[in-house]
Amino acid sequence: MSPVPRTKPYDGPPLFSNGFRPFFLGASLFAGLAVALWLPAYFGELALPTAYPPLDWHIHEMIYGYGAAAVAGFTLTAIPNWTGRLPLQGGKLIALAALWLAGRLAMAFSGLIGAVPAAAVDLAFLALLIVFVARELGHGGQSHNRKVAIALAVLWLGDLVFHVEAIAQGYADYGVRIGLAALLLLIMLIGGRIIPSFTRNWLARMNPGALPTPADRWDMAAILLGAVALAAWVAAPDAAPTGWALIAAGLAHAARLARWRGWRAGRDRLVLVLHVAYLFVPVGFALTGLAALGLAPESAGVHAWAIGAIGGMTIAVMSRAALGHTGRALIASPAAQAVYALVFAAAIARIYAALAPEHGFVALHVAAFAWIAAFLGFALAYWRVFTGPRAG
Repeated sequence: MSPVPRTKPYDGPPLFSNGFRPFFLGASLFAGLAVALWLPAYFGELALPTAYPPLDWHIHEMIYGYGAAAVAGFTLTAIPNWTGRLPLQGGKLIALAALWLAGRLAMAFSGLIGAVPAAAVDLAFLALLIVFVARELGHGGQSHNRKVAIALAVLWLGDLVFHVEAIAQGYADYGVRIGLAALLLLIMLIGGRIIPSFTRNWLARMNPGALPTPADRWDMAAILLGAVALAAWVAAPDAAPTGWALIAAGLAHAARLARWRGWRAGRDRLVLVLHVAYLFVPVGFALTGLAALGLAPESAGVHAWAIGAIGGMTIAVMSRAALGHTGRALIASPAAQAVYALVFAAAIARIYAALAPEHGFVALHVAAFAWIAAFLGFALAYWRVFTGPRAG
């Protein structure tokens, strides 16, 4: 994403001058604090005032709390570049961010206020975001970007299903898979644009030679196969045809990633991290496919997607966008590189915990502490970036 081409006069706090600032900062703080609360709650050492079981609360808040905030920060920042229209700033941005925060508080205290009121507050945020995104894309004539609005609508639908299931039967099932599928679809769509683009730009300047393969029918076929496999997984996660579809999608996206030639841009950590994060997309497809065939625990593939792909891609985009949109050099600091390493360490440890349950207790704690350190460390390292004025 390049800097927003046009802005309107704004003399308020820098934090609310652009959508990425409150949502990326809020997402990173929430991601670390939520897991820090969930871990003792999961082991019965802390009672959260939520109406949901600790595991369901954790799942919901990572997908529809953290994930939704990261997506909001990206879309609110990208849309002015796509459409040429003015960005959301000031009071309206504060109101939207406050609604997201209200959803997090409502879910945390749903045991006190009731699950239905909590669901209403939580669902309002994504609904309002979708209305804004659809309106902006409609004014800008951005038909090719409307896939983003569709993916957001699927994410909201998953949130609705989650609440209906949790309230009606005491646990969520389809709502979890729909939410993960929506976020993965966004990664396949947006990642397929920015990863080869940023890689090409760096290689053209710093390492002339073979460049990423331009988007073609292969990319469209890989995205379509991934979408079909995810739809099958949502509907029938334990069916053998679903397993083979997921494995095929994994192979397609591994080949797609290879076509972007990320290994040639390894010296630029801001580029490299995008490729490593996307690698967890096919890894997740493969592991989830094996789970559908009864050959692996489903948790391994789910966490490859949730931590490695979603966590890794969002932290990569948040760090790069924050630098670019505040006039700073696109260079990954040592702190940022440590954050990247911690996220991927968390993914590997959590996958290992699922594959080797005899070591699950230790591996789960390693994954949780690495995740907490990564996201709270990111918030600390980028605090001045998000809250201070542009550097240039």
